Amino acid sequence: MIRYKDKERIKKKILNNIIDLFKEAKIQFKKNPKLSDRYVSLARKAAMKIKLKLPRSIKRKFCKYCYKYLVPSVNARVRLNNNRVTYYCNSCKKYTRFMLNKKN
Repeated sequence: MIRYKDKERIKKKILNNIIDLFKEAKIQFKKNPKLSDRYVSLARKAAMKIKLKLPRSIKRKFCKYCYKYLVPSVNARVRLNNNRVTYYCNSCKKYTRFMLNKKN
């Protein structure tokens, strides 16, 4: 049986791997966009395997429908309207909306 501390250590290690995969996807996007899409799929599979919630900053970097790596003004449109950020994917023609945080 895996202890709680071991699970936390594994989750931190996988999260660091996912962050590294997204950094590499950003670097590789100009040269080979398909490779950056592959990095996104590898990161998602690793997160799903251990039921890890992805951080907000990472969730906004790929399309929820086609799992392509999104780069604003290259293969995605980003719009602001009514306290929401809308990401429109040019490959699958779907959009994702995120709420903006309200300042207190």
